[in-house]
Amino acid sequence: MLTCGRFLSSSAAAASTPSPFRNLTLSLLRRPHLRLLSSSATASAAAAATAVEPDTKGGGAGKPQWKAAIDFKWIRENTDAVAANIRDRNSAANLDLVLQLYDEYLALQKEVERLRAERNAVANKMKGKLEPSVRQALVEEGKNLKEGLIALEEDLVQLTDKLQLEAQSIPNTTHPDAPVGGEESSVVRKEVGSQRNFNFTIRDHLQLGKELDLFDFDAAAEVSGSKFYYLKNEAVLLEMALVNWAITEVSKKGFTPLITPEIVRSSVVEKCGFQPRAQNTQVYSIDNSDQCLIGTAEISVGGIHMDSILPDSDLPRKYVAYSHCFRTEAGAAGAATRGLYRVHQFSKVEMFVFCRPEESNKCHEELITIEEELYASLGLHFKTLDMATGDLGAPAYRKFDIEAWMPGLDRYGEISSASNCTDYQSRRLGIRFRPSPADPPPANAKKGKGSSGPTQFVHTLNATAVAVPRLIICILENFQQEDGTVVIPEPLRPFMGGLEVLSPKTK
Repeated sequence: MLTCGRFLSSSAAAASTPSPFRNLTLSLLRRPHLRLLSSSATASAAAAATAVEPDTKGGGAGKPQWKAAIDFKWIRENTDAVAANIRDRNSAANLDLVLQLYDEYLALQKEVERLRAERNAVANKMKGKLEPSVRQALVEEGKNLKEGLIALEEDLVQLTDKLQLEAQSIPNTTHPDAPVGGEESSVVRKEVGSQRNFNFTIRDHLQLGKELDLFDFDAAAEVSGSKFYYLKNEAVLLEMALVNWAITEVSKKGFTPLITPEIVRSSVVEKCGFQPRAQNTQVYSIDNSDQCLIGTAEISVGGIHMDSILPDSDLPRKYVAYSHCFRTEAGAAGAATRGLYRVHQFSKVEMFVFCRPEESNKCHEELITIEEELYASLGLHFKTLDMATGDLGAPAYRKFDIEAWMPGLDRYGEISSASNCTDYQSRRLGIRFRPSPADPPPANAKKGKGSSGPTQFVHTLNATAVAVPRLIICILENFQQEDGTVVIPEPLRPFMGGLEVLSPKTK
């Protein structure tokens, strides 16, 4: 129900407070004018029309930034629950400031509405026959009201921006079954297979890649910098096979294949809950533009229905998207990030679902089941975890991670995740649906016009089908043989021209 926003610095909003609008209003209304109106009837009528024309939509201030449809009333009515959720998720959100700004916003909005009503009342008085002195007094009153209204509307826009900025840092609500605590509190919900027993010295994927002539990190470092790589020979076939296999298998489940843009507007990145301009951001921003490189197709697919109303009959709408992904990997270092495990550019197949609110938990289970079936069919040993609150990103209501055993690294490594973001992203992206007349309205729905009822925000979910570099690590390290060869998992062989084994190159 509640969806708010991205983690952003609150210093800008906290540094200043709204002006005391009541005093401002009184001072503006009492302020003498510097110039008298023309005494001619034409000029007087024109001035009067400008000063006291009825106000129907407000004006005098620029448009605020993009806004999420945040349910501030719900936040205020559930302060304890929101505060506990912020604490459990180790969020930097400032709930007290949000509530303070919201109260100030309501009071200022009420004052603006009062002035608009007074201005419209003056305009109505001007419609009849009036003595010149009375008309002139009304003109003066109308001008005073207009000037005061313009100033207050400017204050209202600024206050709205501050409120949005702070409120967008409040994370999504959390599933009641999600474990509370840091990453170490995450719970294993399923384990598939077991660690393979090797009777020879294990090679890691870097050594295997060198012997099989599959990678070139050194040349990539000269060309692009650290954490880039060239794939060579059968590694190219393996990447293509993983991508085509994943899209083929997931498409059988009713998902529509997509190849997405890999450059998107910064605002779309923000609306999906990422931080393109924050310190230590994982997002590459393009200088002198409002665009970024995507770190996941979740962003570009999430935006495909931005600012639209989806037909109820089309839900759930499921996509399986292929893209390259780009991440700064700021702060990543150490042996655990060597080789292909943590890189700046990689290929990925992502699943994304738009669904009705009551379907999102079911869709979440469907996504994690697809992931588990894919990796089990490859013969991997892995475990599925229900991630603890402290490890959830701001958009996620609940997140399942899959960690596969990587014997060369001698540890489990994350190969995928599946997140239910409920209406966190859709409230920011403006994606709604109109329930069919037979569907009951939500408990908090307002009465809508027409027989079809009011629109509701869809729920969004995302899950990784294949993160190519991580699966290449798993395949090379788990299926290596004593003679240095690597056996290709059977499901991938048709996508590799029937190739069954990777063998060292003869010199």
